[in-house]
Amino acid sequence: MLKHIRTILYATDLSNTSAYAFRYAACLSKALDARLHILHAVEPMSEEARMTLTAFITDPTAREDALRRRMETARRLLDERQETFWAQMTPEEMVLRDRVDEIEVIEGFAAEAILRRAESLPADMILMGSHAHGISHTFLGTVAKRVLRRARIPTLIVPYATD
Repeated sequence: MLKHIRTILYATDLSNTSAYAFRYAACLSKALDARLHILHAVEPMSEEARMTLTAFITDPTAREDALRRRMETARRLLDERQETFWAQMTPEEMVLRDRVDEIEVIEGFAAEAILRRAESLPADMILMGSHAHGISHTFLGTVAKRVLRRARIPTLIVPYATD
């Protein structure tokens, strides 16, 4: 017997094409009568970037503000993308918005953050979009490949929409 999918974790990279994958997540949550959690991971700053930040912003409070603004900027962009997405929906489709339980931005390497959050929810499915990279990536981004390899739950990768 297959496990019932009650919770879907939708991971977004905030790219311009991510709305296509989100539409799948929203519609799938309705079809499965599932709850939807939205996640974006902001990559941690490299050691070199932190050293540069320290060299150019010597005040520790200003430095902390700069780091905090990184996360706030990602959250603002995620909120803007959500509002744009929902503004394009018909009144009948707007009921899908009620399926969204949580929208969060966390710091971490994307694949690891997605897998950790899927486990902590616990999610029954991960859904994310692919990228339109060249043949070397076979149309599947590095993050998607890492999640697919390590996920212990069904994972749906929505292809990049070309139309």
